[in-house]
Amino acid sequence: MDKTDTILIVDDDPEIRRLLEDYLARNGFAAIAVRGGREMWQALERHAVDLIVLDLMLPDSDGLTLCRDLRAKPGKPNLPVLMLTARGEDADRIVGIEMGADDYLVKPFNPRELLARIKSILRRTRALPPNLAPEAARYLVFAGWTLDTAERLLTAPDDVATPLSGGEYRLLRILLDHPNRVLTRDQLTEMIHGREAEPFDRAIDVQVSRLRQRLRDDSREPALLKTVRGEGYVLAAAVARREK
Repeated sequence: MDKTDTILIVDDDPEIRRLLEDYLARNGFAAIAVRGGREMWQALERHAVDLIVLDLMLPDSDGLTLCRDLRAKPGKPNLPVLMLTARGEDADRIVGIEMGADDYLVKPFNPRELLARIKSILRRTRALPPNLAPEAARYLVFAGWTLDTAERLLTAPDDVATPLSGGEYRLLRILLDHPNRVLTRDQLTEMIHGREAEPFDRAIDVQVSRLRQRLRDDSREPALLKTVRGEGYVLAAAVARREK
């Protein structure tokens, strides 16, 4: 029997909590709804959660801080997060992606769109696109760095290991599977988010910036993850695969 996915809803609006609990339950999900950050952490301790729908504005903290702390928490860095924001400003969405959110949705929203986004995120998380299928060789080595594809750990040349968020891992895997090849923003958006890029959507630029920080690549003059003006991005490195 297939496992029922559990969605944790974190929103201080009781009507939205009731609406989403009922709608997700009617569409085959188990739903848990809480009103703030403290209750979110308690729910994560008590339940096996598959995805969090996280409101940006909460009474006891903000969703951006919670998302950042979640990414830093041992055992939780890859837990998918769909961020809700009452404002459609690019700055809010960009900061959400910077903090590690997998996707975002602007209020007011259609519950059907929320459901579609949830299904898309879970599908990407569990059934990675063909070019992200498990490697025959576990480790990808490039420019002194090593990516452990089983643990999703990025190890620097000085042996410091860092866990990657879901979005960071998917972006790096795509670049490593296509080294020294320019990939456009539209191509990256489709491969990472499973949707077409929206006009003025800067999510990919933000994720590239985050990955550059992980790779200690100077954003002003990047040597490893380069910008090709007017085209996209390229990982300028040879990639080797090994099992140990």
